[in-house]
Amino acid sequence: MIQTNDCLRQYPYEQRISNVPTQVKLYFGQFIHSTFILLPPTMSLKDQTVLITGASMGIGAAIARRLAAENATLILFARSGDKLKAFSDELKAEHKDLKIFLSVVDVQDHTSLSTAIANIVQKVSHIDILINNAGLAIGAPSRFPDLEIQDIITMTSTNINGYMFAAYAVLNEGKMKERGKGTILNVTSTTGLEVPPFPGEAVYHASKACQEAFTNVLRTELVGTDIKVLALRPGVVATNFHEQRVRYDKQSYDTFMSGFEPLVAPDVAEAAAFMLSQKDRVSVKALDVVPTAQRSLQVFDREWNSRDKTRNEETMGN
Repeated sequence: MIQTNDCLRQYPYEQRISNVPTQVKLYFGQFIHSTFILLPPTMSLKDQTVLITGASMGIGAAIARRLAAENATLILFARSGDKLKAFSDELKAEHKDLKIFLSVVDVQDHTSLSTAIANIVQKVSHIDILINNAGLAIGAPSRFPDLEIQDIITMTSTNINGYMFAAYAVLNEGKMKERGKGTILNVTSTTGLEVPPFPGEAVYHASKACQEAFTNVLRTELVGTDIKVLALRPGVVATNFHEQRVRYDKQSYDTFMSGFEPLVAPDVAEAAAFMLSQKDRVSVKALDVVPTAQRSLQVFDREWNSRDKTRNEETMGN
């Protein structure tokens, strides 16, 4: 039998861990090693400086609220100054010591984006984390040749250029490249990996596939640094995003959401916090977070709600 000390020599990192109370047994085939210790808890996000784009509502706002609870320093970018200010006031009321910086920025405009980051970095010294979240889908259910050309330009400029511009500015003006350390979390989508079954998605789908490619290549190009590049892939989330996607057509929205319970933005925020709080040596490179009823982009369990109602009734009956 392999002795415990032999195992520890194979895992020098674990030898350096101290103050970890939990011991676990690890099974490798027929061998049992009884004194291995659990990996350390996840790292704190306290005092990490986090830039979030598209931060005034939806997933961006939920992530900001979640990280405010961790005492992170927040830099919030959005196009709507009024919504951003109102949301910031909410966070300050909930967290008296919260450090928060706001800027009205459209990520399509690289000059204003990089200038805003450079100005804020004079106050915070650098940016530790970028949440690349600003994005949109418009035009459904119109098929590609029936879209307005401006819709195509807006989607690609926001979802593709905007992601690249934000990453570029944070790496340079945000001093992430200079420090050789940090995290870029791109909020992509499951639609970047699968072909959607409904019309009106050609441009949005292509932009999300581009985000996936950009994430993977950027991660590779930053080899030799401690910069993580991650992809968080939400499925269907009940936010303003899907209302905008179908041009606020209630019938189209209700039809799309029928029969199942979508995610809510805090579900995605929890996933983001999990990815960001890993130790330096651990990268959750990509994470899909979807409703249980969303079996794939093609298959939705639209009997979920009826079964869920039955489950709840049975639980209450017991």
